[in-house]
This record gives sequence, C-alpha cells and structure tokens, in this order.
Amino acid sequence: MRLFLAIDIPSSLSEGVAAAQSLLEDADGLRFTDSEQAHVTLKFLGETPSDRVPAVEDAVETAIDDAGVDQFDASVGGLGVFPSLDYIRVVWTGVEDGADEMIRLHDAIERETTEIGFEAESHDFSPHVTLARMNDARGKDYVRRVVEREDPTIGSFRVREVRLKKSELGPDGPEYETVSRFSL
Repeated sequence: MRLFLAIDIPSSLSEGVAAAQSLLEDADGLRFTDSEQAHVTLKFLGETPSDRVPAVEDAVETAIDDAGVDQFDASVGGLGVFPSLDYIRVVWTGVEDGADEMIRLHDAIERETTEIGFEAESHDFSPHVTLARMNDARGKDYVRRVVEREDPTIGSFRVREVRLKKSELGPDGPEYETVSRFSL
C-alpha cells in the first residue's frame, strides 16, 4: 500500500481550495489536485507492506502522545511554491494558524517512523495544502505573477485527528482512503 499520514481539510473548505486553484486556471502546464481531497501531508511513508501497518499505527500513537498536541484550530491561506519561484514544481496554500502544532506533530511522527525503518525526510517540513503540480514550465511566469499578487483566504477548521491514508494512483489522479484515525 502507498501510505502517508495527513490532516484532512474538511469538505466545508473545498470550495475555498477550488477558488484558490481557479486563480491559476489559465496557467499552462499545471495539474491540479482534487479540492475535495485536500490535506496537509505530515509524513509520506511510500509503498508499505500491509503487515507493517500495526507498527506504523503504534508509532503514530506514540508520536501523538510525545508531541503533546491537543485539538487545535488551523487556518489556511496565501499562495506559495516549492522549491522556488525560479523553478516551480508545486503550488500550495499555506497553514497559517496551527502551523506550530502541525510541525510538532510532524517532528514526532518523523522521529517514530524513522525508528521503525522508514526513510527520513530530506527537506524541512512546511505545513501546506498542495493546489497543483507543474508538469512543465510553460505557465511558470503566469504562476509567478499570481503567487506574487494574490493572497487568498481559504478558511479555518478544528484539527481533531491525524489520519493514516492509502493512495491509489488512477487515470484521473490519486484516490485517497483512510486506513486509521488517531485522535488528538
């Protein structure tokens, strides 16, 4: 199974995610994510045998306890890109309020999952919701202008849980299914 740990964005904010994506709809070379499946990825685990899921679940339970994060409010908004405006691979909207709590959760999950053999992240964690991926550079200048000029507000929500999710790649993009839920 192709697994990752995430905080799902509630469906009540999917319209806001779609509105932010619409700011970029005229850019060539972008592949948009499904606004109904918006989430903040805390840790990508990758291909994982199903018999390892219990160990992952135990690690996440320990991580959540260690992080000391209770339910919290988060807000999402703004625009940014990875890795830079000169070389755009991902267009995102950021986590504003609640970013510190998500970073603490990520750090604890990172520590626990690497202890059980998953690969460590090679970059710093920045809580975000992916809006689109850039397949080629045709729309780079358009995307750059939008990111520099626009500052959309997506909205706020209460974070109550972390989810272990399975991603299945299909012709219309990935489909996500929740495998386990971990309450904060």
